[in-house]
Amino acid sequence: MPIMTYLEAISDALRIAMRQDPRVFLIGEDIGVYGGAFKVTRGFIEEFGPQRVLDAPISEAAIIGAAIGAALNGMRPVAEMQFMDFITCGFNQLVNVAGTTAYRWGIGVPIVVRGPSGGGVGANPFHSRNPENWFVHASGLKVVCPAFPADAKGLLLSSIDDDNPVLFFEHKGLYRKIKQEVPEGDYRIPLGKASVARSGSDVSVIAYGSAVHMALEAAQYFEDEGISVEVIDIRTLVPFDEEAVVASVIKTGRVVVAHEAVLTGGFGGEIVARIANRCFEYLDAPIERVAAFDAPTPFAPTLEQAVLPSTEKVISALDRVLKY
Repeated sequence: MPIMTYLEAISDALRIAMRQDPRVFLIGEDIGVYGGAFKVTRGFIEEFGPQRVLDAPISEAAIIGAAIGAALNGMRPVAEMQFMDFITCGFNQLVNVAGTTAYRWGIGVPIVVRGPSGGGVGANPFHSRNPENWFVHASGLKVVCPAFPADAKGLLLSSIDDDNPVLFFEHKGLYRKIKQEVPEGDYRIPLGKASVARSGSDVSVIAYGSAVHMALEAAQYFEDEGISVEVIDIRTLVPFDEEAVVASVIKTGRVVVAHEAVLTGGFGGEIVARIANRCFEYLDAPIERVAAFDAPTPFAPTLEQAVLPSTEKVISALDRVLKY
């Protein structure tokens, strides 16, 4: 299997989907001639032409609205947000239109809205947000947050296949940092299935996106101390693999939940609530959460590091849980 970066795996998935299905097309800002802000779609307009790789005006509402209209007419659009922060400009189209059409009309809206999210790269408050939980709360939308290249490829192809609107969050800090072997050709991972990123027996870390890598680094730190840390990568927030989380918590009895989004209203709170409901009698310590401080992401590197979660913060949370 070839070794790919996270970004290359996403690009590979888009090429495969477009080669397989002529109904799939891309729409977004600067994705054609320029090849995308992060070069995910470099060379696509040469292969597929301007009718399938559409350079759109700077209007997220128009991009998402056009994608919805095309989907209702039999197409399978993939809309790119240049930064997921600006998805707010298309919020109404997603939440009030795409997310409710199946309920109102009985018609699927097979669109994928994908793009870079997350901080840690000095990109200031306008380009560092993790807004996934807004869409978890809006019924009718699926939400995907992969942490690894192979998962990004397999989950993106499954998202394009899905007849529901899917929000696909790609952490920009992982684009060129994370590499691994990725299956060639047609490769799909079903939505709603968590992954055991690392098996363990003493304590569980439930995470997604960039926090999975923090959890794995923390697990390695504790392995040197003779403590076995299990890391569950939930991969998709909606649908959520509750059974995988419950199984891990029952096995270890101690839990840390980690994500890069801000603490208040973050998806970690939902995970904790479900663990408390299903696993209360198995817990040997209070559940700890690791997340970003409730503030916009600063531009200054030292302040950004202070606000965002980190491997060290996961280690501290694990230490508290283990010593309780």
